[in-house]
Amino acid sequence: QVQLVESGGGLVQAGGSLRLSCAASGVIFSTYVMAWFRQAPGKEREFVAAINWSGANTDYKDSVKGRFTVSRDNAKNTVYLQMNSLQPEDTAVYYCAAKIGDYTWVNEKYTYWGQGTQVTVSS
Repeated sequence: QVQLVESGGGLVQAGGSLRLSCAASGVIFSTYVMAWFRQAPGKEREFVAAINWSGANTDYKDSVKGRFTVSRDNAKNTVYLQMNSLQPEDTAVYYCAAKIGDYTWVNEKYTYWGQGTQVTVSS
């Protein structure tokens, strides 16, 4: 059974930092592309960042470039999202997702999803 479990969310002031983690089980983690999406209240789920199987290639939503960093540790079956200089507009539930093949910004292409972790940024 495949499971993705996110952690690390919380409440932070604007300008602060959080590090999200997503631990995978039930898959050969190193063969999967991993991505982070987020969904704010009343809005559609949107792509945030992705990383290929080796960690050599990454992609980011424009508004988080230079502030967020996605990384992975295949030995620990875990993907991370380091979020710096957080702003109130970053407030959302953050989800990790997994798929085989190339990464994409299209959430429907991802096979497995975590349950999400809430990130709230106060002004």
